[in-house]
Amino acid sequence: MGRHRSDPIGLARIVIAAIAVVFALALLVVGGIALVNAVSGSPDKEAPSAAPESPSGGRTSSTDASPTAKAPSSSVPLLIRVTGQPTTVIVRVPDTGRVLTQGVHDTGEVLQFKEDTLDVVASNGGSLQVSIYGKLQAAKPQGQRATWYVRPKG
Repeated sequence: MGRHRSDPIGLARIVIAAIAVVFALALLVVGGIALVNAVSGSPDKEAPSAAPESPSGGRTSSTDASPTAKAPSSSVPLLIRVTGQPTTVIVRVPDTGRVLTQGVHDTGEVLQFKEDTLDVVASNGGSLQVSIYGKLQAAKPQGQRATWYVRPKG
């Protein structure tokens, strides 16, 4: 009979296989979390970006949105300031159905849009200060859904 000795190569194969399994499980967990976050559409806490994030329902903004606008101008069709609690705002072009922004906007954010035909819906109209062609719109009740319509001048 031969000598009995431990097999270091067999033990190494088991350790490598165990590490591979742990690594694969970690990738699955991270990928699953990323997928859930992408599908849930929960917005990031950042200013609107210049391009849409994804068609999955996350926050999207038009290239015409500007978080740095200072004063309402009569040449700007729509200017929105979030003055109260963060609120969900949806701005879309009714003719095409294109959504320019959809998501929760935080206190202090300013959105500016150059399209001349827009529909605006906010979950809490009292949190917003809206100017259409430089004209400040009447304040909406706090905590209630509100809508505004921007139509071409003339």
